[in-house]
Amino acid sequence: MGRHFGQLTRVRNIITYSLSPFEQRAFAGAISNGVPNMARRFSGQVFRVVPPLFLCYLVYDWGKKEHARLQRKAAKAELAE
Repeated sequence: MGRHFGQLTRVRNIITYSLSPFEQRAFAGAISNGVPNMARRFSGQVFRVVPPLFLCYLVYDWGKKEHARLQRKAAKAELAE
């Protein structure tokens, strides 16, 4: 079992190419291409995401206010009658 992890098997007839990590530019075009692309994607999705979130917030807010209203003593007396 004298083989190391990277050399457990032999693969023949497969050629792989790779670029050295020292030759890559990790953030190439991040500002010039990334920011406009992010703005375009955001503006394309904002009308699909914001209305349901706003509706959920309104329902949540109504529920909290209704719960607080029903926890008052006068409201409990109202319901008991």
